[in-house]
Formats: sequence, C-alpha cells, structure tokens
Amino acid sequence: MVKPVRHVVHVADLTAQESVELGPLLQKVSAAVTEVMGPEQVYVCLWSHAGGVPGHIHFVVQPVGAEDMARFDAFGPALQVAMGQARCFPPAVEVERVCVRLREALSSGSAGA
Repeated sequence: MVKPVRHVVHVADLTAQESVELGPLLQKVSAAVTEVMGPEQVYVCLWSHAGGVPGHIHFVVQPVGAEDMARFDAFGPALQVAMGQARCFPPAVEVERVCVRLREALSSGSAGA
C-alpha cells in the first residue's frame, strides 16, 4: 500500500509536491513488486472509503497472476472483491518474507531503476 503521510481524503487535495512524488513512488513500488513476485500484472488501485465515507486515500499495489484469475474466475475489481470475500490472505510469515524482499529491492535501487 502507498499512501500520503499526512491525512488526505481526495487526490484533488494533494499538494503539488505530494503529486510530484506520487507517480514515481507508485512506479518504484510496482517495479519492486514485479521484481520480487513476478506477477503477470500489478494492479494499482485507489481505495479511500471506510464505512461508505471517504477516508484517508491509499493506493493498493497488488500482484496478480493467472492462477489468481483462474481460481476466482475474475480479474480487475471483481478479482479483488472475490479475493476479499474469500478472505484470501497469505499467512503472516509469508507476508513478512515478501516484505523483507520488497524492502531489499526498494533500498537497492534496482526497482524502477
């Protein structure tokens, strides 16, 4: 997930500096996810509602592979909904392992370089 440090409810409320930083940051994180996970595609989606009310904006950076689409017979937003409804979340130990690898990719400068 990529999000502004300060509380922002709408993309339109980002400062010029935040806007300048956002695109390259999303590209760099997407490149790191691609490097570490090798997906067919990386979804980058803005989500901001909490309880049906706009909340803090954040961008979900999600690797997607053919096996995900086949398992849920869906892609795009329908895939994200199906995975959430199925509570399809990896074990915490796997998340931590991937996070370590992502931190390494992001700090090495290889992602997005």
